[in-house]
Amino acid sequence: MSNEQTHPLHATDKKIIDSLISKDMPEDFDLINLARLINRYDDFPGEIEIKEDIEKTLKFWKITKDNLFEKTKKLWSNNFRPSNTNKDLVGSGFDTSN
Repeated sequence: MSNEQTHPLHATDKKIIDSLISKDMPEDFDLINLARLINRYDDFPGEIEIKEDIEKTLKFWKITKDNLFEKTKKLWSNNFRPSNTNKDLVGSGFDTSN
C-alpha cells in the first residue's frame, strides 16, 4: 500500500503552478505563490507531479529555494499584502506583526 496522498488543494494548486511555469519574468505575487506552494508540499507525502513542477519552475526562473525565500521574506517585511479578493491564497493572510 502506498503512502502517497493527494492534497485537498491539489486542483487549485495545480492551476497556480501551471500558470507559474510559463512566466518568463515572475512578479512579486508569483514569487509569493511559489514559496507558499513549496512550504505546503515540501513534507507532504505524495503530490509528485506538483513537486516536480515546483522544481521545473525554480529552474526556469533560475532561482534556488533559498534565494526565493530570501526574496519573499523581504517582500513580506516591506508590507507586501495580497489582494483580499484572491481566493487562491488560502493560508497566506497570516499576520506576523506580533
